[in-house]
Amino acid sequence: MVKKSNSQQIWIKAKRKYHLSETTIQMAKSLGLNPKKFGSIANHKQEIWKESLSDFIKTLYEKRFGNSDS
Repeated sequence: MVKKSNSQQIWIKAKRKYHLSETTIQMAKSLGLNPKKFGSIANHKQEIWKESLSDFIKTLYEKRFGNSDS
């Protein structure tokens, strides 16, 4: 059995908790985002003016790197 490092486990937990795709996780990693801070960025359906976390990451990625991969 291969043991995963602590940082990989944090990303896996964030992916499950916030229902993110592998592409969105790769975008977040390339942006240097901290998965522990996703709770403050995420929209918990209480703030209708706020983008969903996956849309927010995609918007940041497009601003920094131009067109997105998807």
